[in-house]
Amino acid sequence: MGDYRETGFPSEGELFKRVLGAEWKTLHPDIQRRFDKNPAPGKPLRYSGVLSELSCSWAGRVLGYLTLPFIKGALMPYCDADFPVDIEVYSLPDDPAIFKQRIYRLHGRKPIQFTSFMRMSERGEVLEYVGMGLGMKLLLSVEGGNLFFTSDGYFWQVLGWRIPIPGWLSPGKTFLWHRNDSPEQFNIRIEIRHPWFGRTFTQVGVFHEV
Repeated sequence: MGDYRETGFPSEGELFKRVLGAEWKTLHPDIQRRFDKNPAPGKPLRYSGVLSELSCSWAGRVLGYLTLPFIKGALMPYCDADFPVDIEVYSLPDDPAIFKQRIYRLHGRKPIQFTSFMRMSERGEVLEYVGMGLGMKLLLSVEGGNLFFTSDGYFWQVLGWRIPIPGWLSPGKTFLWHRNDSPEQFNIRIEIRHPWFGRTFTQVGVFHEV
């Protein structure tokens, strides 16, 4: 596989097709169409939704507060429910990465903005960066026509080098389900499970394209 930066894929769909191979065709057609849309520079894709659950354990809360100054929004040390979230997927000129900005509008708090970006490594891995050089490798699969992501290790990238982070020092293994509801609507569930402390973070929500 070539380098994601060199090939210049225009969408998450192109990246996911390359990684999933023949398995891509088993995805629900609505999900295929959703990820095939290309967010050209200056023309982002926008989604609006509601999180029915945002929760963290005591260990998650501690980790969330410790990392809040560095990767604000990646690990939120709060519990809340039924609040709006706006998502914007965009690209930048001459950069093949796909950026995803989320704005969480929790009750009684200022909006929390969190931006990550995704790209393919030279070895054909899907990498998501959450800030300060911190990121994770993602494995993709299809389950019942829906898209499933699992983290396969966290790392800290410094001067082009990826330094692995031991599992016990990380937030835990990340699981993300993207399930289709209709051509215009999908639901998301995210769980992070630590090897010592169990489930540390959970997000559950329903979204539609604006």
